[in-house]
Order: sequence, then C-alpha cells, then structure tokens
Amino acid sequence: MNTLEEGSVLDLDFRKLAKMADANVLPVAVQNVDTGEVILLAYTNRQAFDLALSKRSLILWSTSRNELWEKGKTSGETFDLVEAYVNCEQNSLLYRVRPRRGGICHTKNNSGKPRSCFYRRINPDTRELENVDP
Repeated sequence: MNTLEEGSVLDLDFRKLAKMADANVLPVAVQNVDTGEVILLAYTNRQAFDLALSKRSLILWSTSRNELWEKGKTSGETFDLVEAYVNCEQNSLLYRVRPRRGGICHTKNNSGKPRSCFYRRINPDTRELENVDP
C-alpha cells in the first residue's frame, strides 16, 4: 500500500510551491464539466498550456517528474479539454474537462473503479484522513 495515497495520516506538503520556485508554472483547478466535481489540482507551464489548448486534451506539467504530463496516458483515464478559464489576476486557471471513459484518478477504490483525486476527508478533530471511496 502506498501510504501517501492510501494511508490515514495527514502529511501535507507545505513546501510544494517552494520546490517549484523556478518552474514557471501556474496552478490549474480541473473540474468535470458534466458533474461540477473538482477532480484535480495540477500545474501547467507555457508548453503544456499551448498543447492542451491546441489538442483540446488535458495536458499538464508534472512538477514531480519535471515533464509534460498527459493526464491518464498510462492509466487510460484521459480527458477532453472542453473549456479553459483564467482568474482575474491571470495567475491561475480552471480547466473544465470530460473524462473519455469515465474514470478520473490513477488510484482505484476496492472495486477497481477510478475515483476522484479528492477521496479522503480530513477529520477536523483528529486530523486523520477518512477514505470516503475505499
């Protein structure tokens, strides 16, 4: 079991942005256009942004691998980019996407179905994580 992805311990990476200080990236909130569900928070750089718009596909910048990332290319959970929005300060984006085959996250629940990337709720009293889609 990958404890970061499946564990119940809250271990937030507050240094994430500091690690990316010279990466020239913008945050991208990714929302399912059909359900309104926020399914992912990711990053894009100029190259990924241009490719995403031209291919109308969810292409991002992987800050952990430092490379272009077509969401779902290895898991098969790929997305059409339906709409793109920019915030008022032009320092973050919202991508509204449609899953091509219905799945979202590379992690799966116990029945083998992909789930939203936000599948663990934080207990405000204990700060433990509760898997709401085990």
